[in-house]
Amino acid sequence: MHQETAQTMALTALTYILSDDDLQARFLSLTGLSENEIRHRIEDSNFLAGILDFLVSHEPDLLAFAENANKKPEHIVSAWRKLGGGIGQEW
Repeated sequence: MHQETAQTMALTALTYILSDDDLQARFLSLTGLSENEIRHRIEDSNFLAGILDFLVSHEPDLLAFAENANKKPEHIVSAWRKLGGGIGQEW
């Protein structure tokens, strides 16, 4: 997977998260970020990996996003890994 593809996947995921009130509230609560901080970090690969980490960490959210984006869950996990997600974690 190319870096740009992974970044696009993360941005699509962010749009998905922010369009759902419950997901948005949980994402903002868990990250401690404000909407303004999100705008400033939008090009940060670590932040983009964190967006996908949010979904990968909760399988029901991952599956719902995968269905919404018409992507296989494993493609989302691949994008997460391409952006640096899961490094140092044992699976």
